[in-house]
Amino acid sequence: MSHDVIKDTTEEELKEAVLKLITNSHHLVTKHEIAKVLGVKGARRRLLKHILAELKEEGYGSKLRKKHNISDNKETDKGKFRYRKDETEFHLGLFQQRRSGGKLVPCHRKDSFPGVSYQNDGMHNLIEGDVVLYHLKGGKVHIDVKLGSIHDPKVFSLMAIYAHRLPYNFNQDALSLASSGNVPPLGKRNDLRNIPLVTIDGEDARDFDDAVWAQPDSDPRNVGGWRIIVAIADVAYYVRPADALDREAYLRGNSVYFPDRVVPMLPEALSNELCSLKPHEDRACLAVEMIIDNQGKIKSHRFKRGLMRSCARLTYTQVQNAINGTLDEVTKPIYEDVIKPLYGAYKTLLKARHKRGTLDLNIPERRVAFDERGFIKNIVPRERLDSHQLIEEMMIAANVAAAKTLLVKNWPTLFRIHDTPDAARVENLRMLLKSFKISVPKAQSFSPLQFNQILTNSVESPYMRLINDLVLRSQAQARYAPQNIGHFGLSLAQYCHFTSPIRRYSDLVVHRALIEALELGEGGQSMLPLEVLEMIGDHISATERVAATAEREVMDRYLASYLEKEVGKSFQGSIVGVSSAGLFIGLDDNGAQGFVPKSRLPGDYYIFDINLHRYIGSRTKRVYQLGQPVTVLLEAADSITCSIAFSLEEEVSKKRKNVSEKDKRLIHPDRPSRTKKGVSNPELGLFHRDRILEKRRKKREKRKRTKAESPLRHPSSDRDPGN
Repeated sequence: MSHDVIKDTTEEELKEAVLKLITNSHHLVTKHEIAKVLGVKGARRRLLKHILAELKEEGYGSKLRKKHNISDNKETDKGKFRYRKDETEFHLGLFQQRRSGGKLVPCHRKDSFPGVSYQNDGMHNLIEGDVVLYHLKGGKVHIDVKLGSIHDPKVFSLMAIYAHRLPYNFNQDALSLASSGNVPPLGKRNDLRNIPLVTIDGEDARDFDDAVWAQPDSDPRNVGGWRIIVAIADVAYYVRPADALDREAYLRGNSVYFPDRVVPMLPEALSNELCSLKPHEDRACLAVEMIIDNQGKIKSHRFKRGLMRSCARLTYTQVQNAINGTLDEVTKPIYEDVIKPLYGAYKTLLKARHKRGTLDLNIPERRVAFDERGFIKNIVPRERLDSHQLIEEMMIAANVAAAKTLLVKNWPTLFRIHDTPDAARVENLRMLLKSFKISVPKAQSFSPLQFNQILTNSVESPYMRLINDLVLRSQAQARYAPQNIGHFGLSLAQYCHFTSPIRRYSDLVVHRALIEALELGEGGQSMLPLEVLEMIGDHISATERVAATAEREVMDRYLASYLEKEVGKSFQGSIVGVSSAGLFIGLDDNGAQGFVPKSRLPGDYYIFDINLHRYIGSRTKRVYQLGQPVTVLLEAADSITCSIAFSLEEEVSKKRKNVSEKDKRLIHPDRPSRTKKGVSNPELGLFHRDRILEKRRKKREKRKRTKAESPLRHPSSDRDPGN
């Protein structure tokens, strides 16, 4: 029933629509979700509330869920806290000791809540630097969870978990259900245990949800073609619609990955055990067998439910070394029959990728390396290898096969869609690229192939990194929806997510649809109404965005913590953002970003050009433009507020020529800046520093003038000059 029809329905018709929605839904739904799906607005929300009350009395209460963040109960042990009410406002605070007690100050520069005074009565044993989750009630501060010390980098992930209200622990029903599972018998499944499938993942991976295998196609009509199998953990066998595991998985939407931990979508009894394709152990799987031609085009594909046994757990580095000719004890026995054919199939799939013009962005990822105590040892770029792309291309092919299968079956599902870029963003990008002297296609709208041409033209430019970032910013945001509009970035007309049901709820929805549509046994799900699929798509698109924000915030905090010991040093970087407030600088080596206020730009008054993202000196005509390489001095880095402050080195060198020894103590790299109340704030600290230096300079000049002008301070004027 469409939203327009809902507006004019009677109470009985609205009740019928609500009942249909909640009975077809495979997860608990809230009043807000029902109102959004059915288009119930204004005064009719009261009618909806009345209808839901009636349905509860009629026994449908088990299908409804109160709006909450994690669950309905509260536990106060660290790592077990579960948010109670949405109407309660929770805050993260850093405890700082005061003479009259203490204060809980904000833990992020973007936090608008100013913090509160807190009388530490010893009940929570708070000490300087402790991070806590708290709420206000009846004018009093209530400590809910003590996360740990801000000086322990392991706390950074917990801060993001609580700040973004990520579901952190599972309820007992879900845990019990996960631990009670077993590997299914072969039964009607296809026996894939003799096929040498392998998993290829990072060194630190603990869940292996996809395995691959390839061999040349023996069909004489397909010379140069390949037979490929992609086998995925059969999560749908263990997680059934609307059960306790399904509700927890839907709530999370996806796993969240931090440098030191994972917040999983499913309990570890599944994600790290039964649904992890461990070597030499039987595992349930949903596999797709694909035949590709010598140009990488999929000629045919077939899904099958099977039982498999991985022959090896490989890492990206191992596979890359093997491809480059360096074999170890694991890769040597399987190189000819397993690794070499996989690489051959990958090179063929690349032909299809290049032909269709997939958008190829080069956005470096960062990896945090820890020492044995869990402290940061280094932050380095994550290496991009052919072996990474090998897996990526095979996963893309499997995802395309899943989407095509469900479209042929006319079976509703969730597609991974990526719309064409917004015209205004493209035009803004065009203007910027012209200012960088980068050749730009004349077309009104760019295709992925034309975007790639822009990226190719920028390879020799000092702006290459920035242009990759700008092209990324110009793109629409990928999301999940039942309406298939294709994937612009991959240049694919049909695409869905099939290959990671351990960590993405969208993939679980697709698995269930395939199982039911192809009659592959238990664990499937009947057709879901488009309204329900839209609701699921909106929800998991939102959880994906929250996860990305949380992951980025934690990495920023790690970078700020890592740079705290580097204060006073010079770095090479570039201008990655220009606003009316100042310049945002990105460092070349580790990707950290910090800020230079407009007031600290040297030697002139600067005018902000919003269209070309630059500052121009009104007198000197000096330009600071987006993408411009700069040398900066790290003035301050603060893991508490997650902020980094820079100054341009040319400005610093001029100012420091005449700095006295007394003044040097103010800018010593080992002396962090503090406000009067002890709150660490790099930008405010820099402001106070400059004020103090300026005051002392003026005092020195005043003393010199007084000494030169006053006769009373002349050595020969001890007597009254009139005598």
